Amino acid sequence: MDTSSIATAAYVVASLLFILSLAGLSRHESAKNGLTYGIVGMAVALIATVVLVIDDSTDRDNEIAIVLMIAAIAIGAVIGLWRAKIVEMTGMPELIAALHSFVGLAAVLIGVNGHIGGAHLSHVTKLSDIPTLLNIHEAEVAIGIFIGAVTFTGSIVANLKLSGKMKSDPLMLPGKNLINVGSLVVFAVLTAVYVGLDEGSSGQDVILVVLTVLALALGWHLVASIGGGDMPVVVSMLNSYSGWAAAASGFLLNNDLLIVTGALVGSSGAYLSYIMCKAMNRSFISVIAGGFGIAPPDGDAKDYGEHREIQAEAAADMLANASSVVITPGYGMAVAQAQYPVAELTAKLRARGVDVRFGIHPVAGRLPGHMNVLLAEAKVPYDIVLEMDEINEDFGATDVVLVIGANDTVNPAALDEPNSPIAGMPVLEVWNAKDVIVFKRSMAAGYAGVQNPLFFKENSQMLFGDAKDKVEEIIHNLPS
Repeated sequence: MDTSSIATAAYVVASLLFILSLAGLSRHESAKNGLTYGIVGMAVALIATVVLVIDDSTDRDNEIAIVLMIAAIAIGAVIGLWRAKIVEMTGMPELIAALHSFVGLAAVLIGVNGHIGGAHLSHVTKLSDIPTLLNIHEAEVAIGIFIGAVTFTGSIVANLKLSGKMKSDPLMLPGKNLINVGSLVVFAVLTAVYVGLDEGSSGQDVILVVLTVLALALGWHLVASIGGGDMPVVVSMLNSYSGWAAAASGFLLNNDLLIVTGALVGSSGAYLSYIMCKAMNRSFISVIAGGFGIAPPDGDAKDYGEHREIQAEAAADMLANASSVVITPGYGMAVAQAQYPVAELTAKLRARGVDVRFGIHPVAGRLPGHMNVLLAEAKVPYDIVLEMDEINEDFGATDVVLVIGANDTVNPAALDEPNSPIAGMPVLEVWNAKDVIVFKRSMAAGYAGVQNPLFFKENSQMLFGDAKDKVEEIIHNLPS
């Protein structure tokens, strides 16, 4: 069996491991195994690719390329391990966005290389020998560069928004939807012209530069136009884009594994985007068009009355006398790194016979599954962590709800105010409980920029301060 056959077999094994990885990551209990499958699959794919490239090397130039490739892999591995070691859970969303940008940039560079040198097709001596294949290759170059460039700049903007280096408010350019649609039309025209021009002509070079600039601008505009409340969808959307960019690179490189892996990532990311949109009662098109995060002018702001405050000692007494408690966490819990004291509070209350459960909104945090990962990290039992649809009907029979760092996902305006930017979004109906304690640093609006009338309801009380400190105070004040 030659090296090429062995590499193909390794690619099949890697593809199966990636599928098992996706299946494992779909459930809490199997997520660790899913991660292991993914790591092993990537190691198999990487080793097979390196061996295949080394086997194909016949001259000194290729040997130099191999040395550079191995050096790049080593440098990338060191940087990846370093970033994984130092990143905090609060920084995961923006780190993931940055990683998506790398995939997009790689797709652009592969596309440029395909334009300059042509793709390697082992069964064809020259692409120009078969005009149809040449046209297909040129279309692959244009599409790969376009998807990669959109992913690259879109991911950079997402990183800047998630890290707070750029305002989360949506960019509202006049005719922004027309700009997006028009860009796609221009891309289609440019691709047709690029394919129609003579191979290697200066006209092709100019068209490709224009197409790349258009795609970079579109990627920036797409994500800049999306409001903060939609950022979890943006992350999954960019995940999908990066998958399709990888698949496009696979076609250019004639690499079956890249095609399969890219298709897996692209389709799973698209489905996740669909789930996120459904959770917010929004279509994918409406997300692209922006919307969440558009705050009304100050003159139109509604007066909800005065809020009430509570102290940690009184909150501890309320929890000690409760028979059922539901905790609904949000991004504020991640910022405060309060998951560990929350887990400790949960354990102490359960030891007292209190029924404690968690209600997780699908878009809580700034990353799909963000809260689930935090709670799993703190060893909160999986069986008491419930999704929104599983817990919503139980709030009416709940004594106390602790809203820890959540805002938009518990906002009754989504159901009660048709003119609200988040109108129609399914939310955790925590206000139906007997008492609600909201942990917040201040009365400021949430990431979507929308005021929350929950804070002013008669059965709601505000516990101001750092969430981690306040939870620890409650634990300290719990009756023995």
